[in-house]
Amino acid sequence: MSPNPFFGVVFHWLGGLASGSFYVPYRGVRKWSWETYWLAGGFFAWIICPWTLALLMTKDVAGVLRQQTASTIWWTYFFGLLWGFGGLTFGLTMRYLGMSLGMGVALGYCSALGTLLPPVFKSLMPGLPVGTSIVEIVKTTSGQVTLLGVGVCLLGIGIAALAGLTKEHEMPEEQKKKAITEFNFRKGILVATFSGILSACFAFALQAGKPINEASLAAGTSPIWTGLPPLTVLLLGGFTTNFIWCVFLNFRNKTARQYFASRAEVAAGVDAADSKVPLFANYLFSALAGTCWYLQFFFYTMGATQMGKYDFASWTLHMASIIIFSTMWGWALREWKGASKKAHGLIAAGIATLVISTIIIGWGTYLKSH
Repeated sequence: MSPNPFFGVVFHWLGGLASGSFYVPYRGVRKWSWETYWLAGGFFAWIICPWTLALLMTKDVAGVLRQQTASTIWWTYFFGLLWGFGGLTFGLTMRYLGMSLGMGVALGYCSALGTLLPPVFKSLMPGLPVGTSIVEIVKTTSGQVTLLGVGVCLLGIGIAALAGLTKEHEMPEEQKKKAITEFNFRKGILVATFSGILSACFAFALQAGKPINEASLAAGTSPIWTGLPPLTVLLLGGFTTNFIWCVFLNFRNKTARQYFASRAEVAAGVDAADSKVPLFANYLFSALAGTCWYLQFFFYTMGATQMGKYDFASWTLHMASIIIFSTMWGWALREWKGASKKAHGLIAAGIATLVISTIIIGWGTYLKSH
């Protein structure tokens, strides 16, 4: 069955919905530190879900991985490790900037670098396992249309980030803190920049893992599920980074007991009833958040199989849809309450531009496949 880019766009939108929603369940966690609930959710996102769905949906995943060269496994894992730093600080970005502004800034960097650098590096270093080169892409009408869509997407991301910046300048500090308890623009921008740059390594990891996709297809896996086995390696890299950092914070902040303690430590004179920790609910909300986090990759790999030779554009579609849905959550959670008509107008224009970009990219990849 030949690729269908329009199905690809739909799958990327579903992935964006999952990613744009993943942080919402964490709001239900009580009396746990950030590092505790982040690692609890991450265990579902990076270990349980990838292996469960790969085992259920693909053929002989263990055998497929065993037949790979050390180079393929290493590069997929290594880029996943680097992406892990981006994912780690992505959670901090949400804490300091909120869902709307945080995702707008971080994903702006991530989209540009993750989409354009793999084909650029492929042109500079032909031996690098990262797909089609930029030279090949610009030579065709379909490639030019796809790149136009990428450019429109980056414009939309820029407008969305500008809307968030406008809101930040307009709203009084007290109101910002009411919507986002730990709001800190300076710290948030620094963290978002770091997060966005390293998160782009996810796109490199997917390209490096292409031999795993091909081996899974040869083993009898349906083409639409062949992206799942590489995720077991890629996300293991991300888990490694996050596990080390969260455990370090657990020991430094003396929060390791939170994973099992049914009561939190409270100051003298505080009612003991206030120390009860909803342990089951905390694990449930963390599991929901982690599962949503994983589902973005589940739908992403499905979408990428439908984008044909220009699957590099999948990264842009993914980023655009995340911003669209995270902004909607930002509205629902009243992060934009008190912002001016100008800020609301800018974010609406940014979302409209992102929607248009997904249509252009879908059309460009459709031209290539027909």
